Amino acid sequence: MSAPLIQLREVCLGFGGYDIFQNIDLILNERERSCLVGRNGSGKSTLLKLIAGAIVPDAGTVAVQKGIKISLMEQDPDLSFFSTLRDFATSRLNSNQGYKIEAISTGLKLNLQQEVKVASGGEIRRAALAKILAETPDLMLLDEPTNHLDVESIKWLETVLKNLTCGVVIISHDRAFLRSVSRTTLWLDRGILRRNEKSFANFEDWRDKTWAEEDARNHKMRRRIKDESVWSVEGISARRKRNQGRLKALKQLKVKYDLQEKRQTTAKMSFQAGGTSGRKILEAQGISKNIDGKQICSKFNVSISRGERIAMVGANGVGKTTLLNILFGDLAPDEGTIKRGTNLITASFEQNKGSLDMDASLQENLAGDPDIALPGMSDQILVKGVPRHVVGYLKEFLFDPSTLRAPVRSLSGGEKSRLILAKLMAKTSNLLLLDEPTNDLDIETLDLLQELLCEFDGTILLISHDRDFVKRVATRVLFFEGNGKIIDFTGGYESYLNKFLDDKNSLDVTVKSRKPKNAMNLQENKKSAGLSFTQQHRLLEIPGEVERLELEVKKLEEFLSIDGLYQSDRKKFDKASSALVERKLKMDKIMEEWLLLEDKQNYGQLS
Repeated sequence: MSAPLIQLREVCLGFGGYDIFQNIDLILNERERSCLVGRNGSGKSTLLKLIAGAIVPDAGTVAVQKGIKISLMEQDPDLSFFSTLRDFATSRLNSNQGYKIEAISTGLKLNLQQEVKVASGGEIRRAALAKILAETPDLMLLDEPTNHLDVESIKWLETVLKNLTCGVVIISHDRAFLRSVSRTTLWLDRGILRRNEKSFANFEDWRDKTWAEEDARNHKMRRRIKDESVWSVEGISARRKRNQGRLKALKQLKVKYDLQEKRQTTAKMSFQAGGTSGRKILEAQGISKNIDGKQICSKFNVSISRGERIAMVGANGVGKTTLLNILFGDLAPDEGTIKRGTNLITASFEQNKGSLDMDASLQENLAGDPDIALPGMSDQILVKGVPRHVVGYLKEFLFDPSTLRAPVRSLSGGEKSRLILAKLMAKTSNLLLLDEPTNDLDIETLDLLQELLCEFDGTILLISHDRDFVKRVATRVLFFEGNGKIIDFTGGYESYLNKFLDDKNSLDVTVKSRKPKNAMNLQENKKSAGLSFTQQHRLLEIPGEVERLELEVKKLEEFLSIDGLYQSDRKKFDKASSALVERKLKMDKIMEEWLLLEDKQNYGQLS
């Protein structure tokens, strides 16, 4: 058996008198594919930095297998020394790795020519992800890799990670993504690291069972303390000397109970609807918008009624945020009419966190918001019209009072999102416009947010790439297909996907007379139940196509790995790189078709 890639023994780490890790042990092996989960602020990102060697523990040992390479994708990478995203993504790559960047940037929809100084936070994150994927380290550490990726890119990344032969540890809030890619689960909770040899799909049952066992132990401990305390008062006087040991044991038991770090409670979040809006929220007729040659929408009609929860879904850059600004913001359409309803009280969540002043403190961000500020008061705000102290209010959102004067830029991504939600929920509203509100939130906070949105007595427009969250919240989907085409689908995200997949599977079955020799066998094969004749025939063809493409990909990769090819013949290198990207994209498309056909075949067997 090969040696582990890295092993942590009794590792401890603390900052400012607070223990982050308490004697944690961890072994990461070759081909590891673990997800790392835990509450915001539990130390997940810090643990990745420690594994990568960027942080040294206060105590314990970190043993790394000799000669292995560990790469870390951070949440906020520093690109200040690079001119373009390509310069950053290809830094420290050798000639054998350089060609991979082209294929990876296509999968991530990343423009490598973008200048760093004008690149968005999402583009920078995608460049960091492209870089680490191209480096092919022995151990890959990914911190929120799906943030700023659309659904297509997330599914592409899932496929890439499943085929990697290196070890991978992933932090993510995206349930569907974690269920797809993880084999084991690491759970960081109050400084203790636990490991489960099952995927994230089993995490919540495992967590709930662990907490139930903890509650049972604490209940027994409290009952024993109570019983011993009664004895210490009523039964000690007759045998005081003999029972000193029992008294000492009682004191130790009380200390042990008091020193336990209690589980973090869930944030006390709540939305409050303002006055009731009119029945009709918005009516748009024939609206079109073109920005710099890109068609956002074309002759688009939409009607929104009070109480609907609408998700806007589609690729990055397709125009979701722009359409939201056209419908409810200050951006006018090129043509068409928009009629907004009456008594609309709007609250917005911006994905770029633009509503936060990064240099100001948490307290200043709240007290300085004109919608909730109390004139002349720097430590109090109006929460749903009622004066509240900033400290008490932010404690409900799990912020420690000691952090209230720290600059917002020092917060984690999840803490910034919680602060925006705190500002949002201090206001009354009957229309919520939420642009990527789930980024960086932990699973427990996501659960609560989903529950609150489903109970909200108002109207919601939501932009998100989190498939699980959209599925749970949305009752209607606006699906952006690109080039101005938007499909308005009532029935929720899962219903839309089911219809979309059914349509995709509906192959032409009209030419039935030209059957292959084995047609009768195919029709009689029970394994093909649920498939049309044409689909059955296609299912037999695909393996041969995949084999041929795999051979072509292998030959192209061998050609591109020739030393000095990039310098000696750039034209051939570029041509081969483009061919490789084309073959891999075709492979992805065929593999997806294969999976869809097999899913339909299996469904037919069950029906």
